[in-house]
Amino acid sequence: MTEFQKVLPEEAAELSVFASEIVKEHYDPILGTKQNDYMIAMFQSPSAIRHQLEEGGRYYRLVSDGQCAGFTAFYPKKNKMYISKLYVHKDFRRKHIAKDTVAFIEEQARCEGLKGIFLNVNKYNSGSIAAYEKMGFVNVYAEKNPIGNGYFMDDFVMEKTV
Repeated sequence: MTEFQKVLPEEAAELSVFASEIVKEHYDPILGTKQNDYMIAMFQSPSAIRHQLEEGGRYYRLVSDGQCAGFTAFYPKKNKMYISKLYVHKDFRRKHIAKDTVAFIEEQARCEGLKGIFLNVNKYNSGSIAAYEKMGFVNVYAEKNPIGNGYFMDDFVMEKTV
């Protein structure tokens, strides 16, 4: 069973190091090192994490067997809960941690009277897309958003009713 430990602003630097390790391993092959490094600096730096927490983002460490297995971040948006991050370390994948995390976020959404949960996933991240579909998410549309430096987030938006 996955344990969810709330991340505090003073833990942003520690989480940033862990997040960067997961994101580089998973996304360098999909995005390329340069774009991925740019995105890590934009979204996973200590200051970016602190800012997201200050803006109401909720970060949680995903703990399995006493070890940090990953992290998630989410917040309410458009009458649904938006999952901005859900990353599981490669050593802990295929152990139902993502499934437990989605169930946790669904419960948070229900408690707040929200109608569903949704997320963005890179169009070329086929493993994650398949996992989300298995958990009941449906692909509702594609979007391509500029993030600066000539880079884009080329994603599917997937959602699930709760």
